[in-house]
Amino acid sequence: MATPKREKTNYPGVFYRMAERKGKSGEERIYYIVFKKDGKVIEEKVGRQYADAMTPAKAAGIRAERIEGKRASRKEMREAAQAAKEAEAMRCTIDKLWNVYQSSLSDSRNWRTDKSYYRLYMSEFSEKIPSEISTSDLDKLYQKLHKLGRSPQTIKHVLGFLRRIIRFGVKKGLCATPDPSKLYFEMPSVDNQRTESLDQTQLKKYMEALDSEPDQNAAALLRLALATGMRKGALLALKWEDIDFEKGFITLRGEAAKKGKTERIPMSNAAETILNSIYRSGSAFVFPGKDGGQRKEFRKIAVRVKKNAGLPEDFRPLHGLRHAFASFLASSGKVDLYTLQKLLTHGSPQMTQRYAHLADEALQRAAKVADDIFKEGRK
Repeated sequence: MATPKREKTNYPGVFYRMAERKGKSGEERIYYIVFKKDGKVIEEKVGRQYADAMTPAKAAGIRAERIEGKRASRKEMREAAQAAKEAEAMRCTIDKLWNVYQSSLSDSRNWRTDKSYYRLYMSEFSEKIPSEISTSDLDKLYQKLHKLGRSPQTIKHVLGFLRRIIRFGVKKGLCATPDPSKLYFEMPSVDNQRTESLDQTQLKKYMEALDSEPDQNAAALLRLALATGMRKGALLALKWEDIDFEKGFITLRGEAAKKGKTERIPMSNAAETILNSIYRSGSAFVFPGKDGGQRKEFRKIAVRVKKNAGLPEDFRPLHGLRHAFASFLASSGKVDLYTLQKLLTHGSPQMTQRYAHLADEALQRAAKVADDIFKEGRK
């Protein structure tokens, strides 16, 4: 097909050709400009009469801007727009990182907490890429959480959550490592030495509250927590294949462990009795959810039993049982802190040190036995 004839206009360097209108009947003018740049004659299409509302005067204005270097060509603008579109697609914001990250949370014990942290506290970061986040942004988040009355431990968890998402993105090659001189995570100090214990009266009432529970399979989880000191994540992830009744050990699988490391703890007679009392529904999990899969939460029954037993308000419904277990052993005078560390699967002796005063009290009670012997010898 022959190229349509060039038609002159009243503006130098501006002409048009007639062409069919897009999607409509009839014809319209397509305007072009001609100019010299760096010794070369350049001819460019600048727009259609109707589709782009182009006129000879507008075309002449575009020509002047192109000659002065104040305007890009249509091709350059298309290429720039495409590059910007591709850059935006490659721009891995915290929101995009979170969408990828959360897909890995389905089997994690932290999935519900992480989703809550993102929904409640990450709105100001969602459209930023990691390199756009600064230390001052973290300071503002800290102040916001502090004004909301969040504890230092919660603030530490929220900051750690954001850091975890960024590290995930770096590990997966989705974003660059932020400049540490611009983004530094300074975690608040937390007094994490809080422990809970139960005296004999409280323990008796707690066991009675467990005995009165309609769902004894669920009550068994709380009994096992008290008898072994296992963490909630390990209890909910516990499978029958993890229990070796013959050798007397319970395996804590790495994917459910706090440290991500598989470990074993001995199974006491009390723990064996509790496990043998559980009705096996056919699920692989010892404490399955309604669908037979892994149970995600256990707070409701734990709170109810705590309330029925009349325990103090600040006693943590499930984690407090782990501390009570450790306190019983430390105060017995029969278990040293190194052994207690292994039973609790603590990563370092410092974590077990919180129970040292109970071990000291046990030693003092033992020393008083010598006092009694000495007194008897003087009679």
